[in-house]
Parts: sequence; C-alpha cells; structure tokens
Amino acid sequence: MSLNQIPLSDSQQRLQLRKAVVASTIGTTIEWYDFFLYSIVTGLVFPKLFFPQSNPLTGTLQAFSVYLVGFIARPIGAALFGHFGDRVGRKTTLIVTLGLMGAATFLVGFVPTYAHAGVWGAIILTALRLIQGIGVGGEWGGSVLLAMEWTRGRPNRGLVTSWPQMGVPLGLVLANLAVLLSSRISGDAFFEWGWRLPFFLSISLIAIGLYIRLGVLETPTFAALAADRKLSPQPVLEVLRKHSREILLSALARTGQQAVFYVFSAFIFSYGTTVLGASRDFLLIALLTASMLSCITNPLFGFVSDRFGRKRTYLLGILLTAMFGFVYFAALDTRAPAVMFVVIAISFVPHDMMYGPQAALIAESFDARLRYSGASLGYHIASLFSGGPAPLIATALLARYHTGFSVAAYLAACGVVSAIATRCLVDRTHDRLDESG
Repeated sequence: MSLNQIPLSDSQQRLQLRKAVVASTIGTTIEWYDFFLYSIVTGLVFPKLFFPQSNPLTGTLQAFSVYLVGFIARPIGAALFGHFGDRVGRKTTLIVTLGLMGAATFLVGFVPTYAHAGVWGAIILTALRLIQGIGVGGEWGGSVLLAMEWTRGRPNRGLVTSWPQMGVPLGLVLANLAVLLSSRISGDAFFEWGWRLPFFLSISLIAIGLYIRLGVLETPTFAALAADRKLSPQPVLEVLRKHSREILLSALARTGQQAVFYVFSAFIFSYGTTVLGASRDFLLIALLTASMLSCITNPLFGFVSDRFGRKRTYLLGILLTAMFGFVYFAALDTRAPAVMFVVIAISFVPHDMMYGPQAALIAESFDARLRYSGASLGYHIASLFSGGPAPLIATALLARYHTGFSVAAYLAACGVVSAIATRCLVDRTHDRLDESG
C-alpha cells in the first residue's frame, strides 16, 4: 500500500473509520485473548504442572512470577514497535505484532510439564511469555491510533478509541469461554491435556485477525506525515526527551486501573479456588459475565468522557473503584454463592469508568509524529509496577494478613497514585489535535 493515498470523500472516510474501528477491535480482542488465556491458566493450572515440588502458596507465587515476565516485556515491545509504528506505519506494525503474539500463544500449548522436562518446561514457558509481552506491548498503541486517527477532528475520540479498549473484555470473554469449554470437554483430564486446547485455538483466531487488518488503509494522519517528510528519525528517543512528563503521568494514572483489573481477572482464580473453595467453573462463568457486561460499559464511559471530559470521568472512576475494592472482598468472604457471583459480575463496571476513556486520555497527550511511541510507553510502563506485580502483591498480602481487606487497601493506595497523576495531566477532550506533526 502506498502512503500517498488518493483523497477520500466524506463517505469514504466514514467507511474507513468503521473498518478501522472493526479491525482494531477484532485485532485487540485476539491479542488480549492470547494474553489473558495465559493469565487464567496460570491461576488454575501452572502451579501444579510446572512447580509441583512447591507447597500451594509457593507454587502460586512461582507461577505468577513467570506471569510477571510478560508485563516486564511489554515496555520493551512498546519501545520496539513504537519506533516502527512512528516510522513505518500503524497498519504494518500491527500486522507484525498480531503474528508474533499468535505464534507464541500457539506454542504454549506444546510446552512440556515438569513431569516430562523438569525445569525446562518452566524455562520454555517463561521465554514464550516474554514474546507474548513484547507482542502485546506493540499492539495497544497501534490499535488505538488506527481508529483514532481516522476520526479527523470529530468530537467523539473517546467513543471511537473505547472500541479497541473493548478488546480487553472481549478477549477475556473468549479466553474464559475457551477454558470453560475445554474444561467441560476434557473433564478430569483438564490438567493432563485439556488446558492446552485454548492455546491451539489461537492460531485460527490470528488468521482471522490478519485477514481483516490487511484490508484497512493506513491512517490519513501517518500518510500525511510521511508525504510531508515529517516522520521522526528516532521517535522513541525524541518522545522520551520531549514528553517524559506525559509518559510518566500516563503510566502513573494507570496504576489504580491496572492493578485492580489483574486482581479481579487473574488473582481471583487462586483466591477463589484455594481460599474460598469455589469451583473453577463457577469462577469462570462469573468472570465471563463480568466481561460481557464490560463490553457495554467500556464504550458507554468512552462516550460519557466525550461529553463531560476525560479527566472528570476518569477521576470519578478512580474514586468508585477504590471504594469498590472493599465491597468486593467483603462480599467474596461471605462465601455465599449468589453474593460472590454478583460482586464478580459487576467488578469491571467502576473500573471501566477509567478504562473506557483511557485510550483517548493517553493518546491525546502526544504529537502525531510521536504518538505511537509515546502512548505505547505511557500505557505499558505501568505494567512494571502495577499490573504485573499486582497478583504477586495480592498473594503476598493474603499470606501475611490472611484477609482480603489487605488486598483492598493495596488497591485503594494504587487509586491514590492514579488520582494525583490524572490531576496533573492536561485534559484535551475538546481540543482539535494538531495532526501535522
């Protein structure tokens, strides 16, 4: 595809916007399916299969340590693919990240367990998790920009960019559904071979995603920058030099959102099965319900942020999420199935008040020529101190204090960090962004 695109009519631009939104949403859904599938199986399976000589708590900590590797790799992927996204183009970079992520996930299904390969199984698992993290590190920024940069000044950036964000709950729906179905198919053999089936499925999803993305044009913003020779030769270095404040604030603003999400979506499996005595399928169905509800609330709050402002919506989400953490663990500790199900099912609603507007809030903070690099770094650096360590910290707090209240207090503290950082960000909700670079 040539970057010197033929000028499009208004109707053609609207068509391309719809295609870009669909391609971004489906692509991120598949990427997050791959990433979350690993998260779910970590809590359910990996401690027993890859760390069988450890006691249950130590095995869980070891499994979540491998899980953490994917988060450490995400800023690496953000820097690597951010460079190419701002140099080569949004579309081309996204095709590469999707293929990389899919290959790594597919291969997880072949990893030998401790019983067959000793520690080498965990080593191979760690290497593939590293590749997964690099792939998803390059995916998010490009998907958001592929949609956002077709809005062409329309006052609905929050709604448009919330659709790629919806790839998270959709990916979680698919991942939970795949594990649930494979659990039903394999029954007692789930720990022997059934857990591998969802990883094998990923290869067909990747083929669908690649087909759809190949049919989308490069964004007019990047095409114009390339035609005018305004591309940065070293976008990552330049954005670090010029926008380090925005990158840091974006990362800190995510703290209260990302830690909460991975406690509610990953830690819940180890907490629910080992502490509360809930069944695997019960937790999967409850989280599946939460993910489907999130598919409604994500774009809803993206839309709300276009009307009432990104920061105002985001700050309200921080407050409600911090408060909800205490309600969440108090409800779980009742061990009443109906109460547990409801609180898990609605757990993403206050979180989505942050996540829906988040893509626009972060991407609007950077110039067009550095936007892929800046937005990706701001988004994924948070993984180092927020999302990645969250299940580990939650497990350690539970081991020390033996109560979910300690985990809720940790999540509230993360919310305080997010609130301070968000207050320092510039709200550009109603600004017409300069797309000339």
